[in-house]
Amino acid sequence: MAALELVVYAVLLAAAAAAVWRRPVWALYVFVVGLALHNAAMAALYAAGVRGSTLTAIAAWKEILLVVALARVSRDAWEQRALPFRWMLVDWLALAYGALVVVYALIPQSALDGVAGKHAIALALKHDIVPVGAYFLGRSLHLGRADLRRLAWTLLGTAGFVAALGIVDVYEVPIGWWRTNGVVDYFHKQLGYDYHGTGENPKVAGLPENFIYNTGSEQHFLRRLVSTFLSPLAAGYLMVVALLLLPVQRAAVLLGALAFAGLLFTFSRSSLLALAGGLVVLALASRDWRPFALAVVVVGVTVGWAHEFPKIGPTGTWTKADLVYQASHAKTVSGPTSGSAVSENEPSLHEHWTSLKDGIHTVVHHPQGYGLGNVGQTASRTGTPIKAGESNYTEMGAELGILGALLWTAWGLALLVGLWRAGSVRMAAAFAAILALAIQTDVIGDPWVAYVVWALAGALLVRTRPEERLAAAPSRAIALP
Repeated sequence: MAALELVVYAVLLAAAAAAVWRRPVWALYVFVVGLALHNAAMAALYAAGVRGSTLTAIAAWKEILLVVALARVSRDAWEQRALPFRWMLVDWLALAYGALVVVYALIPQSALDGVAGKHAIALALKHDIVPVGAYFLGRSLHLGRADLRRLAWTLLGTAGFVAALGIVDVYEVPIGWWRTNGVVDYFHKQLGYDYHGTGENPKVAGLPENFIYNTGSEQHFLRRLVSTFLSPLAAGYLMVVALLLLPVQRAAVLLGALAFAGLLFTFSRSSLLALAGGLVVLALASRDWRPFALAVVVVGVTVGWAHEFPKIGPTGTWTKADLVYQASHAKTVSGPTSGSAVSENEPSLHEHWTSLKDGIHTVVHHPQGYGLGNVGQTASRTGTPIKAGESNYTEMGAELGILGALLWTAWGLALLVGLWRAGSVRMAAAFAAILALAIQTDVIGDPWVAYVVWALAGALLVRTRPEERLAAAPSRAIALP
């Protein structure tokens, strides 16, 4: 059966690769839609019996298409004896960061006091280097206004679909279905995560903890929108980017409202605040007060939603095993805790803050870094002691040392400034929101962000004004409509 599945996969992948080779911009469309469906599709395949190395090979479609697209633009550059873009400081920073990642992958772990194995190093290398590849792919694409318009609508349509499906799910699909539909085993047995969310018992792991919001009640919990991403945070990142790149057309209002509703049901307060911050950046970059007014509205809605969602949100019921685990876990937690979403003692907020402080402490006291594979999701998946987690900035410092953290930060800020100066104000706002989210979470651990956001940022990074650029290369434009 596995052989048949691989043959079908190979045929589909070959067709996609041929399309991307013919026109590399198609990779962006595939990434926008395909990566939004990726986790749900992989979990469904696992439940259908496609597992182990076969499923790992299928999951590699995104890396393969990125390599194909990069190979095509590289071949074109070689034939033309010229780069398809004007080299800038931001490109040097991207190259320097990527080179440092490769160097750290080759340094023996013992020389850095790291303990990651080969599998962990390989996963970390992919995690850290994908944004670089996506960025240079974007830099190499010549996108016209028609391409940018289609991409904007594809992104918004994807966000609307993910939001609608997620809202239906939290109200109509029992949480018990999620406990038994293969998602738990996919995360635990296929990917290696050790989650202890609802559904855990002595024989079976649980759902990811962030599938639900624990109000402290022993009767029920709140459901969060996870949709096809199988993650409220990843779904929230899509909504934030889609809303900040929203086409300025009346027809987009309905999909935008649906995406915003989906963002609310993820109950990701950090994503809502990042959306508000992105709107402030948009207001400053465009010199228009209206995005700032919207930012004020978003902040107000965020505060109100944090108070009201626990009262009106969709609920689920704890299992007996859940309550036993929570009672045991509560004994290991020091200090006061609160189920209120606006309390400073709320466990999620407290955990993010503690993780950030611990990560900074690690980087300061071990400035050379521990090497790839010793932080975040990668360490969690491979059973490696976690030196830092949550924040991309502290994770880079704990892996690549202070130099790596500085290069990563400088590259991100240079890219943001470049988008602002280029007049790509909507993309600058979206990228600013993602950089802010990276302070308290691993945003590039979400493949959709790593591939789509960095590729779009690279594609919209141009030095000249729109009129000058269009005069020089009529097929390329710099701003989403």
